[in-house]
Amino acid sequence: MRPVLYDLVWATTWEEEANDFLAPLLGLPTLPFISWTQPRYQPDNGVFWKTPEIVAWAQGHPFAWVDDQITDADRAWTQAHHSGAALLHRVDPRIGLTADDFALLANWAKET
Repeated sequence: MRPVLYDLVWATTWEEEANDFLAPLLGLPTLPFISWTQPRYQPDNGVFWKTPEIVAWAQGHPFAWVDDQITDADRAWTQAHHSGAALLHRVDPRIGLTADDFALLANWAKET
């Protein structure tokens, strides 16, 4: 059985400050981050403004994105605009990541 590996990247508006403020609280090392280069706007059809930028950042590579604002509109947009495998997983912001979420991510990585 091969190990499940992910390259962790911050996809937060905190950008590099996530490493200063969030990483220590979560016990994470300094991580790369997506720098939001385009204006933050809401694309049509309910697509979250981060979705096109994350898909562009992934450049066709498989990726899993965990966020509390992901909807079916984001999944459909990603499927139409991303050539690689993608898992867009919504978490409840009141609860955060659970053991079930981590199991889902691990299973997806094994199958991808």
